[in-house]
Amino acid sequence: MAEVARQLTPEEEKKTIRDIAVAAEAQTKVGDTFYLINQRWWQDWLAYVNQNQTSNANDGSSSEHQGSVSSTALKRPSYIDNSDLIDEAVSEDSALGIELHDTLVEGTDYILLPLEVWNELYSWYGGGPVLARKVINTGLSQTELSVEVYPLRLQLHLMPKGDRSAIRISKKETIGELHRRACEIFDLTLKQVSIWDYFSHQKHALMNDMEKTLDDANIQMDQDILVEVVNDKTEGVMGSNQENGSLHNGSLATAPSQSSFQTSGGLSASKYSSRNGNSESQFQNLNAERAYGSSGVSTRGSSCGLTGLLNLGNTCFMNSAIQCLVHTPEFARYFREDYHQEINRQNPLGMVGELALAFGDLLRKLWAPGRAPVAPRPFKAKLARFAPQFSGCSQHDSQELLAFLLDGLHEDLNRVKHKPYIKSRDADGRPDEEVADEYWANHIARNDSIIVDVCQGQYKSTLVCPVCNKVSVTFDPFMYLSLPLQPATSRSMTVTVFTCDGSALPAAYTVTVPKQGRCRDLIQALSNACALQLTEKLLLAEIRGHLIYRFLEDPLISLASIKDDDHLTAYKIPKVLKKTKFLQLIHRREEQQGTGNSQSTLGWKPYGTPLVSPISCDDTITRSDIQLIVHTMLSPMLKTKNSGALTSSNTSVAASAQSHTDSSVADSRKGDSGSSKPGPLQKLPLQLVDENNACIDLTVGDDKVVKLSSSSMSILVFVDWSQKLLGSYDTSHIENLPEVCKYGHVSKKARNEPLSLYTCLEAFLREEPLVPEDMWYCPQCKERRQASKKLDLWRLPEVLVIHLKRFSYSRSMKHKLDTFVNFPIHDFDLTNYVANKNNTQRQIYELYALTNHYGGMGSGHYTAHIKLLDENRWYNFDDSHISPINEDDVKSAAAYVLFYKRVNSDRSSASNGVYSTVSSQNIPSSS
Repeated sequence: MAEVARQLTPEEEKKTIRDIAVAAEAQTKVGDTFYLINQRWWQDWLAYVNQNQTSNANDGSSSEHQGSVSSTALKRPSYIDNSDLIDEAVSEDSALGIELHDTLVEGTDYILLPLEVWNELYSWYGGGPVLARKVINTGLSQTELSVEVYPLRLQLHLMPKGDRSAIRISKKETIGELHRRACEIFDLTLKQVSIWDYFSHQKHALMNDMEKTLDDANIQMDQDILVEVVNDKTEGVMGSNQENGSLHNGSLATAPSQSSFQTSGGLSASKYSSRNGNSESQFQNLNAERAYGSSGVSTRGSSCGLTGLLNLGNTCFMNSAIQCLVHTPEFARYFREDYHQEINRQNPLGMVGELALAFGDLLRKLWAPGRAPVAPRPFKAKLARFAPQFSGCSQHDSQELLAFLLDGLHEDLNRVKHKPYIKSRDADGRPDEEVADEYWANHIARNDSIIVDVCQGQYKSTLVCPVCNKVSVTFDPFMYLSLPLQPATSRSMTVTVFTCDGSALPAAYTVTVPKQGRCRDLIQALSNACALQLTEKLLLAEIRGHLIYRFLEDPLISLASIKDDDHLTAYKIPKVLKKTKFLQLIHRREEQQGTGNSQSTLGWKPYGTPLVSPISCDDTITRSDIQLIVHTMLSPMLKTKNSGALTSSNTSVAASAQSHTDSSVADSRKGDSGSSKPGPLQKLPLQLVDENNACIDLTVGDDKVVKLSSSSMSILVFVDWSQKLLGSYDTSHIENLPEVCKYGHVSKKARNEPLSLYTCLEAFLREEPLVPEDMWYCPQCKERRQASKKLDLWRLPEVLVIHLKRFSYSRSMKHKLDTFVNFPIHDFDLTNYVANKNNTQRQIYELYALTNHYGGMGSGHYTAHIKLLDENRWYNFDDSHISPINEDDVKSAAAYVLFYKRVNSDRSSASNGVYSTVSSQNIPSSS
């Protein structure tokens, strides 16, 4: 009789998967297979295999050894169920086989498992459907590894017969493979067909380089491919009447795809980055749980315009810019009406109207009532078609995308079908008004679109030759203003300082340090702020999840590695310490769920801020010694009957622990106790974590010697705060640890001091010499001169877009400027900055949208703040998550691109009605 295989324990399953995953990730290469697995099932499995560890960590019992398995142990998950990932409605009718939902997001809906990990899990649990995907190389250098979750979906058009068939194929497959697949589907031979890039139903390029990949050929998702049957008489060239015509309807071929990617559907948004180390592995910590936001504002039945955009993989740069344009009133009105008659398909500088159509379709979806977050895949595919630099899943500059998008929409919607050639003339002493109007008329004769109507202005450019004093004046159009920022040389950092000897309560200090400084600069500033004694020094630490994440002991650590949303502490310790370990006191409290009689206990969870005290390794440490040390650390928070002041017993506690902590307990405090005698010490519920990760109860066996681990510099002690114990101490001092610097809440003083938007504008308009690389050819000297250049605003647009130049580049380094710019939300008055004095109308603008960038160069995250004018209310657009914000929170040091609308007394009411008009319409959406 065959022996039945033993079912593994949760710990054995976890260890097996972790070991396999580590080995698999280290060897991942192009062509390897990964498998999609339902994120919900994966989370259930993680909870199952981690339950004993969680139980041990949160065990509040008084035991010197690990407890037994809880009676409420989680059940083993059932079979793997990937059905939620499948679009059954599409799959049933599709010749492609199983199709995924187009809006899946890695980490939210699914995760990717290496082949070896999947095989092991599948052998234990079974289930499915099995969803295999291949690893490809991506990026500019083609050295990054990415799992192609959504291979290309192409529409093959057989001409002249008119048949059609949809296929799935990897973008890394060759044109030769596409030829083979097409011949297989339509039952043809390779000699019988020619294949064309048939984008927008027009023949663009003959695809005859069989070794070239589809990616190199710039083939995008859902693109049309023409399969032309070669006629011996025509040698493969179709009749001219069909050369650029549209296809008539044909029957959809039912031949299934033979690709190994037949279970996919859409563009890849998943990156596998184990080679470059930029992404954290799923298997580094099987305890980890990731939280992902969803829309904070329901769009069903609420105001239109509150629809989010799904992040397709580092597309926050695109989403933030799109939302600002979509919520520009003039564009909201224009694209919901019939703008198709203005599409310019003949413009060689445009995108044959495809970009405008894709943007218009996306705008209608975002303004349609009652819609869930939209996945902008079709728009991104069109964008990548015409701007390959924005393809893939890399992060990009939101302003660069915005500039391309505005220019591309203009060319697609240019009402001028045939641009006349016009030679510009210099001013030659003519009045500025005459020259400016001539330049503008010449510009409009070649460029006339909704983008020009709304966003383009005109500035006066004056060049003066430094040799002959020749003055050249031109009037040039602009789409936006890029204003320079003065780089900040310092930053403010907030750190909370704790004592280890019970001499004072913790206190938060905000200090100013060099922005490119090091930890030694921060320690010096804190030492001055907290009046550090000569016998003391500060030990810096970073706190995450109520635990000490790392000690910042190296004085040369760059302050740039400390982010504004990090949490820092500094512990005062004696300066002369030898053979010392640090006792870390971790606070825990019991979490409850439910109410009343249905309330249940979730266990002991860390909270608050850890405390630190040094312990000499030369002395013998008993359990009662640790009780004394902890009492000393907590003594400043001990409540008294009349006040929260230190009691006399606390002083005695500190003195008793002094020999073991080597701490400097202030002698002056000993005299404060008067004639009062200290009472007996209360036994605190302490548990010491030994070198085997078992918890030792410190409330019993006072004289037992504590064995200190020789391999670790830290001693972990848990203090469990019961409701009774909380009644004796004021723990509010350790509960709210401030961030290093909070972005959205700039102090009133800081708002008065920093750079103003007016100052940035004045710097932009200031006269300055041209850089040597951009010298001007003087028509009078007949030589290139380093002329001085002066810009002046002449004509301002209805919508003024202002780009704050936060990113600076040099040959060796890239920097981001986090300078806070104080920009007006209301009454942005540019009247005095307009050089055209014949224009007597006041130039007042109001902010209605802006993009934000959080983080550093090459990374970070983009969001948008947008004001719905019909509601007169601001919202934060963070990809698919939308939430209302106060106007006071609009200003921050993250502001990047500002959108201002002109305020005209006779037109303001009409302008503000645009959103109401759009909101009242049931705009049809395109599928």
